[in-house]
Amino acid sequence: MSQILYDISPRLRPSIAVWPGDSPLHREVLADLHHGANLTLSTLHATVHLGAHADAPSHTDVGGSDIAALPLDVYIGRCQVITVDVSRGERVVPSHVAHVGTFEERVLLRTRTFPDPDHWNTDFASLSPELVAMLARHGVRLVGIDTPSIDLFDSKDLPTHAACVAHDIRNLEGIVLDDVADGLYELIALPLALVGFDASPVRAVLRTLT
Repeated sequence: MSQILYDISPRLRPSIAVWPGDSPLHREVLADLHHGANLTLSTLHATVHLGAHADAPSHTDVGGSDIAALPLDVYIGRCQVITVDVSRGERVVPSHVAHVGTFEERVLLRTRTFPDPDHWNTDFASLSPELVAMLARHGVRLVGIDTPSIDLFDSKDLPTHAACVAHDIRNLEGIVLDDVADGLYELIALPLALVGFDASPVRAVLRTLT
């Protein structure tokens, strides 16, 4: 049986929503085949927290590592997709995943509270620090969510980001799990080696296991 790839990254285009006040995606065309140039050449202007992306500890921790310094193995390997019954504006807590017996090293949570990457809604769900601590006790090394942030929109102290740093758990934000069933997969979501940067966009995919 051949393996199936599921793309869990939103399409990156100028219309994609970014955090209010952050840099939207813009393409600057420096040379264009359609206008007589010998090639097409363009420049990308955008936040590094764009679409499906990986945060670095330096995003919220003054002494944290940048995205280029993080080991890549955590972004490749067996993972688990779990749907949680959570309301908009609510944090996912351990009781939301109490039905799960064991956890893979990588856990992706479907909340369905940020349904359209091109249209921003502030009432998306997020993760709780208590959930991060519980996942860490079960050996989880990476947690992902189908919303723009693992913290609530109006959070200023960002406790869940802090919990991820404290428990050495990496996070993925902005993934799209609409067409993926709950279950086990292989995750491939490599960040770029952006030295000094606090995040990187990823092309996140899930591959069925053989």
